[in-house]
Amino acid sequence: MMNENFATVLETVADEAGDRVAIIHGDTRRTWAELDERASRLAGFLSGRGVGHGDRVAIAMYNGPEYVEALLATMKVRAMPVNVNHRYRARELTEIFGDSSASALFVDASLTGELARAEAPLLKTIVRVGEHGDGEDPLGGRAVPFAEALGGEPMPRIPRSGDDHWLMFTGGTTGRPKGVLSRHTTLFSIAISNGYRVMEAETPSDLEGLRASTRRLLEHPRRMISLVPPPLMHATGVYTSFGALLTGGTVVYPTSRSYDPEELAELAVRHRATDLCLVGDVFARPLVATLGRAAREGRPYDLSSLRRVFSVGVTWSAEVKERLLAYCDAILEDVIAASEGGPFARSVTTRRTGRVRSTFELMPGARVLDDEGRDVEPGSGTVGKLAAPSSTEVEYLDDPEKSAATFVDIDGTRYVVPGDMATLQKDGSLVLLGRGSRVINTGGEKVFAEEVEQVIARCPGVADVIVVGVPDEHWGHRIAAVVAREPGAGEDPDAETIRNAVAAELAGYKKPRDVVFVEQVRRSPSGKADLTWARDAAARAPQAG
Repeated sequence: MMNENFATVLETVADEAGDRVAIIHGDTRRTWAELDERASRLAGFLSGRGVGHGDRVAIAMYNGPEYVEALLATMKVRAMPVNVNHRYRARELTEIFGDSSASALFVDASLTGELARAEAPLLKTIVRVGEHGDGEDPLGGRAVPFAEALGGEPMPRIPRSGDDHWLMFTGGTTGRPKGVLSRHTTLFSIAISNGYRVMEAETPSDLEGLRASTRRLLEHPRRMISLVPPPLMHATGVYTSFGALLTGGTVVYPTSRSYDPEELAELAVRHRATDLCLVGDVFARPLVATLGRAAREGRPYDLSSLRRVFSVGVTWSAEVKERLLAYCDAILEDVIAASEGGPFARSVTTRRTGRVRSTFELMPGARVLDDEGRDVEPGSGTVGKLAAPSSTEVEYLDDPEKSAATFVDIDGTRYVVPGDMATLQKDGSLVLLGRGSRVINTGGEKVFAEEVEQVIARCPGVADVIVVGVPDEHWGHRIAAVVAREPGAGEDPDAETIRNAVAAELAGYKKPRDVVFVEQVRRSPSGKADLTWARDAAARAPQAG
């Protein structure tokens, strides 16, 4: 495996790709030469502010060329990017700035209001993208405009190493985001899987081999044009982008700041996209509805350029896959992976594979392990946890206890076991059952139930609460709160009060869509929540409020 910093890798690709288009965002087309030059100017700015090897640079922005330029600039100075969810409120921003020790930040102007309310004592440099709509600056002039940061001289290229650290924050299973710390060698292997594997190209082992491979891929008749609607603040969005860029391809980002299936279909046609990344049924179901409506109206979308449509981390249903295949003859790929590692399993469907199934095949080296660390016997009905070989370089940032629980040694091999539950059928195919922890995946966002419970429990008049995920056709799962009021407390909170309390402290996607009131919350004698009862109570009163 190539032992190079990923910035050096992309610089090498840029030297070969030159005036080819690297990024498309609306009317903006950024060539490879422009991308590299602008990132070098940002790197010069960061270096001039004292940001260098091992420092952390937070990025709280929306998809677009500026996000990629900030990522590349951060890697050029050998610092570590910190992905910040642009939906976070002040409390959550305070937590991630504290956990990451970020000393610099790239931030969209629309997010500076919450940033001004957050505590970030180590944050010395702020670069603002865009302008304030009302003309007022919540940061009081502390932020440097992006254009100004681009105004200096490009930083000369410097020696770097594949052993430099890479940091990706994930919601994980502990409520607060956890930083998954790895190295650029690991990042390179992920990008190879998302790029070279798809193109069926041989993996280069050094920079000279990369140059030769890039020249060949640039002339490939189906050079990768990847349409990426998932946000770059999540692993799927950034790793998909890196995979396409590694091949010298083009990444296309929608301009809508919320998912727009019509825009997605139009972009796929306009730019002749070869690869499309989705987030399970949350993205696929509205897209299929859009394609069907257009076909019925006599204006079908021409998706003949699509080679692959894939979802990572959030599975999508067989029914939606079948409907999508009516509009495109592409490979439909469903991958189970996590920020901590993987991939664990994969499901591939085409028009020629016949009936669409909801099962998966284990990836080479992956296993399903029971509570004793033994392989689950196919057809036994035993439920186990997915495990995949993991590099010794991967761990949680500043959390050895959590690292020891997730990254385990089995028979002399290190595995990552993030908590995905599954069982094996007689033929060896895998049926995914979901996370064993209390993480709720809603629309591709991870929500820790206890974090929401703690906010609701502080509401006047609330005696007890359990938060669960309820299956939802659109979101995969929706957040439901089962609440017991406190008798005689003088307060009688309603559903809107509960929702507003959560929205005031946490990101909007953590707000419960359903609020179900019960006389008493059911718990075990030890105080543990009866989750089965809570889910049943929530399901019996859908959309209650």
